[in-house]
Amino acid sequence: MLLGGSGSAALAAPVRDVDATVHAGTVRAGTAQVGRAQVGTAQASTAQASTAQAGTTQAAPERGAVVPGRRAAEAPPVEEHPCPVAVPSGTTCGYLLAPERRDVPNSRTIKVGYAVHRASQAAGQAADPVVYMSGGPGSASLQLTGFLSQMFPGRDVVVLEQRGGRYSEPRLSCPEIVRGVVDTLTTPGPTSAETAPLARQALACQSRLEAQHVDLRGYQTAEIASDIVDLRAALGYPQWYLFGVSYSTRPMLLAAARDPQGTRGVVLDSLLAANARWYDESSAALSATMTKLGIAARFDTMVKALNAHPATYETVDPLTRKRLTVHLNGDDVATILGEALHETDVIPIVPALVDGLASGHTELLQPLVDAAGDGLTSHDWGLYYAVQCQDETPYNSFPKARGPRLFTGVVDAAVCDTWDLPAARTEPDLLTPGASVTTVVSNRVPSGEASSEGAPPEGAPSEGATPPVLVLGGQYDPTTPPEAARQAVAAVPGARFTEFAGVGHAVFLWSACSRQTIAAFLDDPAATARACDPGKAPYPIVRPGGLLLTSSAYRLSRSPIPLAVPAVFLLVSAVQLVAGLVSLLRRRGGGLSALAGLAGVALCALSALSLSAIQDWTTLAIGVPHALAWYGLLALVSTGLSIVEAFRLNAAAARIVPALTGLAFLAWLYGWLLS
Repeated sequence: MLLGGSGSAALAAPVRDVDATVHAGTVRAGTAQVGRAQVGTAQASTAQASTAQAGTTQAAPERGAVVPGRRAAEAPPVEEHPCPVAVPSGTTCGYLLAPERRDVPNSRTIKVGYAVHRASQAAGQAADPVVYMSGGPGSASLQLTGFLSQMFPGRDVVVLEQRGGRYSEPRLSCPEIVRGVVDTLTTPGPTSAETAPLARQALACQSRLEAQHVDLRGYQTAEIASDIVDLRAALGYPQWYLFGVSYSTRPMLLAAARDPQGTRGVVLDSLLAANARWYDESSAALSATMTKLGIAARFDTMVKALNAHPATYETVDPLTRKRLTVHLNGDDVATILGEALHETDVIPIVPALVDGLASGHTELLQPLVDAAGDGLTSHDWGLYYAVQCQDETPYNSFPKARGPRLFTGVVDAAVCDTWDLPAARTEPDLLTPGASVTTVVSNRVPSGEASSEGAPPEGAPSEGATPPVLVLGGQYDPTTPPEAARQAVAAVPGARFTEFAGVGHAVFLWSACSRQTIAAFLDDPAATARACDPGKAPYPIVRPGGLLLTSSAYRLSRSPIPLAVPAVFLLVSAVQLVAGLVSLLRRRGGGLSALAGLAGVALCALSALSLSAIQDWTTLAIGVPHALAWYGLLALVSTGLSIVEAFRLNAAAARIVPALTGLAFLAWLYGWLLS
């Protein structure tokens, strides 16, 4: 499972039509999963981080100096560090210095990366800051600093990494597990029968990390939540808003319960409730999403067909970048499709894609297969499994599902059985029914922040009150279904839920309306008026039969060389049209040439108009509009007229060029593109 959040599995479509503000300087980190597709994860190595200048103690920030009522010496230490990714001006980066295990005396100190973007002072006193963390577990966060600062221009934005993540030290990467997953997919048998090689690779990773003196028991949700609480004290903020997505909603909720006086409010995108049993519920949740899309029967047919006859694909090894062959059965394909549903621009094509796969067009899955490799390298799997093996798998029974047996459940169970970490102790969070939020549980930070007069900070929740909570869910999210989120907040005072139509996982990355909703909540948590219409889907669903299914457009995105054929046809048609019109004006004939050229130019113009009407360009990864096949008849007319013109008595030899070009274009259109 990769609960990620912010960035996420993506279809490597020929053209992506996502909101430009999302892609500008951002990476959708965190929606990837073992066996899922994801693109665009930020790249940064541990070596780069370690060679960067560090070691200077950070001064208290201008805004929020030291928390009133606390001596500076009591705040957890921080350390300045150059930012490892591109960030907007006004941003500083550093490390929170934290114990690896707070329950062990004299535990070694680790470094938890963070960035702080200061709001402009021009508008006067800034509003309460917001702290963000990506999901995963194991997703990076810092690369979203610029995007978040645009979301909240009047606030300080704090972006916190997860301990053990890409921009923290130590970094718990596990390429051995990636190798085990890839090796498993290259064999034709079911994953459940091939876990021994994966277990060996998992043991190799665990042994390497332990040899580096990493105590995996220190990497779990409770410790991540303590990092959040400690960072507020270290930066000197009396209060802030907590913003989590997918997995990080768990530590954010726990941090809010531990630090209610410092929590102004909580935003939870794609909520993973503490009582959720993700592995046990994942298959049913995916089937329920397919039912929402109206393709449950075709989905079941596809899974059964591919389980009986697995499909073979050529793709790229994510570690070596060499070509390799993978074999995917129905359960594997269901897993990849489930992860693809995280991406809002992929959701519309899933009904047509599933219908095509069920009909035997297995080549249509190639874009997702190619993108899956990036998903396997997008997370720090040592951190992922340290969290999952302590906080998630011990509370699941892994029954044999009635639906597809998802690849991720099999893999995660095998790794966690090998690592044999103890189950983490459960602790009530902000959404736990009947839980108290008046007692702060922290081994580093005293309970509640008092003002200089002894009163809590202005706007802090009163004794026994729950900080205001906003929960966002995507209609077609199979990983954190909106129904479960709605139920989790139904009985919690001060909490409200909003579902966004046509959206998958990590709603705020895909929906402008969700970003407006979050900003309005932060401006006034008590306001109930809608900032926009969450029921408006970004893209229309492409139903089975709505496309002429073909993988040719995707192949063009990988190698545009075949585009030379229509380009030459258009050029020749334009020349033919102009030459024919000139001949007509000079009364030298040329009518056939003009008509042939006009037909060719009209074909290209109509095709361009048809393609420009597509709202979601990801559609082209699996098919093209049916109209292209009908417009192709104009090419037949153009070629016929050119042939007649070429073989007329006393015709120039050059007249054969348009005829040959037209024949080549017809072969390309009907024999390759639309085949």
